[in-house]
Amino acid sequence: MQDSQQNLHRGLEERHINLMALGAAIGVGLFLGSAKAIQMAGPAIMISYALGGFAIFLIMRALGEMAIHDPVAGSFSRYAQNYLGPLAGYLTGWNYWFLWIVTCMAEITAVGVYMGVWFPGVSSWVWALSALVIMGSVNFIAVKAYGEFEFWFALIKIVTIVLMIISSLGMILFGFGNGGVATGIAHLWQHGGFMPNGVQGILMSMQMVMFAYLGVEMIGLTAGEAKNPRKTLARAVDSVFWRILIFYVGALFVVMSIYPWNEIGAQGSPFVMTFEKMGIPAAAGLINFVVLTAALSSCNSGIFSTGRMLYNLAQQEQALPMFAKVGKNGVPNAAVLISVVMLLGGVLLNYLAPEEVFTWLTAISTFGAIWTWVIILLSQLKFRQTLSSSEVAALACRMPFFPYGSYIALAFLVLVVGLMAYFPDTRIALLVGPGWLLLLIVLYYALGYHRKPVSLPTAPAASQA
Repeated sequence: MQDSQQNLHRGLEERHINLMALGAAIGVGLFLGSAKAIQMAGPAIMISYALGGFAIFLIMRALGEMAIHDPVAGSFSRYAQNYLGPLAGYLTGWNYWFLWIVTCMAEITAVGVYMGVWFPGVSSWVWALSALVIMGSVNFIAVKAYGEFEFWFALIKIVTIVLMIISSLGMILFGFGNGGVATGIAHLWQHGGFMPNGVQGILMSMQMVMFAYLGVEMIGLTAGEAKNPRKTLARAVDSVFWRILIFYVGALFVVMSIYPWNEIGAQGSPFVMTFEKMGIPAAAGLINFVVLTAALSSCNSGIFSTGRMLYNLAQQEQALPMFAKVGKNGVPNAAVLISVVMLLGGVLLNYLAPEEVFTWLTAISTFGAIWTWVIILLSQLKFRQTLSSSEVAALACRMPFFPYGSYIALAFLVLVVGLMAYFPDTRIALLVGPGWLLLLIVLYYALGYHRKPVSLPTAPAASQA
């Protein structure tokens, strides 16, 4: 791509990427979905999140090795193309694009539900459409505008959780908000013990825990537009494990210390319950605002991700050439536009299609996330084979215990897939997911992509605007 108009702009600063990395690991699942996971595993859900967090840390280290060495917009799709072959790059790119289309469909629908709490007389589709228009517009302005929105969205979530953890510790240690009576942490082992449902409870919750981490790999997609990818991406990747420990395990620790685990979920979000206990009357409205921003954040990230992935696929000649064109603002406008149009159809689908159809689409998201993480690890193993010992030593971000760290993470993902097959509620993902990949393979050969030589641009193609 010689024309400067075809280049992405490096408009994402270090503060943008650091907060995006934080926000990506904190979703609606923590604020609302954690109650269901707690019911499965009890206080031992902290073990589930810690194990899943360690696996995600290894996956992000694998991605960090490649993204910092070769910072391109397509990230793991491009690395799959380079190290595993054109078909792997094609499958990973289109799979991730569809994964985020499906996820965004859920999030913009959720916006309608959350706004309905405050404005019950307004049809939810109005809010869903408004959210799509606003977030779509942000993504058309410039990558810096996207970064600013994500910075503030993430900050809202982080401040909320930090305030809750600090105030909860005050209640646990000193009895603040509880009449001066310290609650202590006895609830963690009373009511059936720390593992009331045994090891099976931890295993049952694992697929839900891993789904909560979906999106953290999106940081790799910012590599092509980060101002200083070597520095910013290394810091973001390095802090993943500690972020997860503090924000997931820390938040759940204080919630389950204050409330018996078997009562959580009966009265809504555990976060609402905790803030109400501290004497904040507007707790429900506060958390509703936070989950609203979390849904908007996910929608914003999804539009960004789908646009960049489609742009990358077009560069690899595995999508229409028009999607490889970049406007003066450094945004792949056509790629972003088609993603927004697809989401517009998703708004309609949510109201016309039966609930079973949407469940199937969500199953594709779960399977698609695991596929993406597996591809990242396999690509990294091949990537290492192309490096000399001096190049390995110069890597700014390295996989710990290589190659065993990569194998451990792969084995963990295989375990999660096995658990999804074992439990009936998630078994459908292993029917729908491979079916989607099979359709993509048929299209790959039917459209003749296997006969096209691939000419890939190098990382410096992104401009410094």
